Amino acid sequence: MNKLILILCLLSLETLADFTTLSTSEVQAKIKQGVAIIDIRRQDEYDKYGVIPGAHKLTFFDNKGNYNTQKWLKDLSGIVKSKSTPFILVCAHANRSKTIGKFLNAKTGYKNIFELAGGINYGWIDKGLSTTKTPTSGTKPWYKIW
Repeated sequence: MNKLILILCLLSLETLADFTTLSTSEVQAKIKQGVAIIDIRRQDEYDKYGVIPGAHKLTFFDNKGNYNTQKWLKDLSGIVKSKSTPFILVCAHANRSKTIGKFLNAKTGYKNIFELAGGINYGWIDKGLSTTKTPTSGTKPWYKIW
């Protein structure tokens, strides 16, 4: 019985082996290597918090939670040219990126999928890093005025 449980655990890990959560410093290193950042947030979130410089804005869920998987995958293929090309998903808090990353890994054949731990709010802005809206200044992020 224990061997069966171990085998099932290993198989489940294997199916998620091509989706990895990265720390902020690991994402920065990937950016320097030229890995594409795919920001899946909505336009209102881009407007409020900005975007990691150089990121591709590719909204997945609208403000009502609706989505068009076929269109999104077509748009993604225009940025990520092959299913083995690495890319990094970013959302606000890493909830949507985790959902989409697991879906892409399990159902579409994409490999080398990464996400930013904590999303842009807790994995980038809170670390004092700039977005297209906020320059790095050494002070508190613009949304923490207290």
